[in-house]
Amino acid sequence: MKKETIAVLGASQDRGKYGNKCVRAYVHAGWDVYPVNPRGDAIEGLRVFARLADVPVELDRISVYLPPPVTLEMIPEMAAKGAGEVWLNPGSADQRVVDAAREAGLTTVSACSIVAIGLRPSQFP
Repeated sequence: MKKETIAVLGASQDRGKYGNKCVRAYVHAGWDVYPVNPRGDAIEGLRVFARLADVPVELDRISVYLPPPVTLEMIPEMAAKGAGEVWLNPGSADQRVVDAAREAGLTTVSACSIVAIGLRPSQFP
């Protein structure tokens, strides 16, 4: 059975940040996780990709932990990469981001992607 795949935009080495909690939660849930951050080479033992385009697999989900202006800049890259869903976590999107994502043809969900897999961020201190 194929594992589900997720790229985490804004993945962080800081275990207190949600971009790290997301990586740990999805690993815990059995997903193949692809951290994306232009500054880093490993997060939680996983190879970090500098750009979303560098992720070498087809994605089921993209989870975003970036401020809205950076998320907005990433919309074309997300559209080019493609994914079943793009999760805009709290604080990552404003109306401009939502509108641009819709115009780019992305299927977005504005909610916590960790909760979506039946876990809570507090489980990953």
